[in-house]
Amino acid sequence: MKDLLLVTPPFTQLNTPYPATAYLKGFLNTKGISSFQVDLGIEVIHQLFSRNGLMNVFESASQKGIPFSENALRIYALRAEYIKSINAVITFLQGKDQTLARQICSENFLPQASRFEQSQELDWAFGTMGMQDRAKHLATLYLEDLSDFIIETLDSHFGFSRYAERLGMSANSFDEIYAELTKPTTFVDDISLQLLDEHIQKITPRLVCFSVPFPGNLYSALKCGQYIKARFPEIKIAMGGGFPNTELRSLTDERVFEFVDYITLDDGELPIELVASNVLIPRPENPDFSIYKRTYLAEEGKVIYKNNSSKKDYKQSEIGTPDYSDLKLDKYISVIEVTNPMHSLWSDGRWNKLTMAHGCYWGKCTFCDVSLDYIKIYEPIAAVQLADRMEQLMAQTGETGFHFVDEAAPPALMRSLAMEIIKRGLTVTWWANIRFEKSFSKDLCKLLKASGCVAVSGGLEVASDRLLNLIQKGVTVSQVARVTRNFAEAGIMVHSYLMYGYPTQTIQETVDSLEMVRQLFELGLIQSGFWHQFALTAHSPIGLNTQEYGIIPDLKKITFANNDIQFKDKTGIDHSKFSYGLRKSIFNYMQAQHFDLPLQEWFDFKIPGTTIAPDFILRSLQIEEETSIKDNAKVLWLGSFPQSSNNGVGKSHTMLTFHDKSAIIEIILEKKKAEWLTGRLKKMSLGPVPYKELKSEYESNFNHFDQFWNSEELMDLRENGLLIL
Repeated sequence: MKDLLLVTPPFTQLNTPYPATAYLKGFLNTKGISSFQVDLGIEVIHQLFSRNGLMNVFESASQKGIPFSENALRIYALRAEYIKSINAVITFLQGKDQTLARQICSENFLPQASRFEQSQELDWAFGTMGMQDRAKHLATLYLEDLSDFIIETLDSHFGFSRYAERLGMSANSFDEIYAELTKPTTFVDDISLQLLDEHIQKITPRLVCFSVPFPGNLYSALKCGQYIKARFPEIKIAMGGGFPNTELRSLTDERVFEFVDYITLDDGELPIELVASNVLIPRPENPDFSIYKRTYLAEEGKVIYKNNSSKKDYKQSEIGTPDYSDLKLDKYISVIEVTNPMHSLWSDGRWNKLTMAHGCYWGKCTFCDVSLDYIKIYEPIAAVQLADRMEQLMAQTGETGFHFVDEAAPPALMRSLAMEIIKRGLTVTWWANIRFEKSFSKDLCKLLKASGCVAVSGGLEVASDRLLNLIQKGVTVSQVARVTRNFAEAGIMVHSYLMYGYPTQTIQETVDSLEMVRQLFELGLIQSGFWHQFALTAHSPIGLNTQEYGIIPDLKKITFANNDIQFKDKTGIDHSKFSYGLRKSIFNYMQAQHFDLPLQEWFDFKIPGTTIAPDFILRSLQIEEETSIKDNAKVLWLGSFPQSSNNGVGKSHTMLTFHDKSAIIEIILEKKKAEWLTGRLKKMSLGPVPYKELKSEYESNFNHFDQFWNSEELMDLRENGLLIL
């Protein structure tokens, strides 16, 4: 028995749990509130995609008595092959039977339907990625064929990473969702509700909390709430997460509370603690009775918003370490849907999720919801505490991979965390979202790589300096080029989020932005990217001040969700017509091909020629950056301890030999300088040493530190682990 049941409703990711319930459980542990967490999505997937599950799918579909499309008919005809192979494929995608990759990649192992029509170019798409990735992609296509069959014959809402998403998107009114919820349960609903029932019977919670991160989780959460209300009326229901936080800030429709009792906004720790107090502690004994933090509830048939608690939200250092216990971590499956390197990183392998800092340290981008607390309130966590949490999670989950889910990870904190990881001798793999700050120097990127950083993702948005200034991005295209070069040279993959259709953007700027992106890919500065069309949100600076950006919003009456706003751009440009060409071009650029094609070739309508010089990015890389070392700079040595020898160099000199993982570095110095450097390297290997201290020490024994620091010998070490940070 547990007091709270924390549920992630279908569906989010297949490869790793969405972290919200793990964060919340970690916090509840610090308060002595017992809880159990469930990822209902992955459990439904395993019910569906199993031998018995597929037998039920095909039998139920045949009993519908509706005509099949040609594709569904083929899948049904091959049902015995699907039933025969499904358990082996799922086991492979769980990483438990990697030898099956050879079978999967052979011609006749997997039954194939329409999704495999897109697999003709697999040789060049996966030729350098290896058999395991190719097999994962083929297995993913196999599952998507089955998904198409389920959507056509049994449940039109179904999708691997979303469920009835269309219903939750831009749902200013609750009418359509409410109508759908009053219909009989669907095939997937029945599986979800059966699993939920089993958990409730076993856990006997008094409060069920649904985390709803995306529109695609909303319908299922409400359907589950409806079931609990009918089957277990004594249990109270709360809902929170990313969707309510961004969409339900103008809620007035009381019908929502036929499905839930509470809806909390923003950071969930204190709101849920107070909701739990109201549910679990009887009124006479409860000083917090009817006290809430940022919580909607219904009283006397009306929606009310209560924020009458004087308690302050918990600091990030107080919320505990995420707790992944209860979750069936060995059940998650790695899929590769598309040959986008960052998408592969996102969906392949199980990542522990952590946050370096609450909110965004920049907080100025005009398209972003910077008015909301989850972005507006910036609060970093100490690197030591972050490393402690990493070690706790590794011990609990057995996984050493970390995805830092920050809005934008702060460079200074990334540096401190990297040094803490190296100091502790941890072997981890991690990646994060960043801004392309100029503070990401070559040496900082080398440090991040040495600590286990394998990738970063950041927003270049519209690759136009005019529009980047209008966005208040705080970067230029030239700066992005130099920063991405630093990452690329350090061996860290770079993914860029790209945008088109920003207010006032001209056709010429779209074409020029594509040319910038082409050059960045051709020079190997970014390896992955994705174009998305600008979306106007209610809580962004643009959404709050539409007139300043030359757009006319189509404002609706809001009784339920309020986030995406339809609008007309005064330029009159139909930006959506660029969608296919932009995505097709970047797909090819990610495969390092067709850089020489004229940009016109990607579009089936006339576009103007680019005004960007063909060597713009190359020239940007040649701009000399500031080389003076800052007063507060520190020096760190990541290399090995050198071996000393006088052989062949005379008594007055010493040869220092450094062995790194892939090479041998030899430098010859005067004997006393070699002894001094060896001592300093040992000290710098234990932690960073102030540059000013190093310089002062040297000059008290020798002369002209700058000359020594810039010598050929020191340059060899600078390239191989001697870092200025």
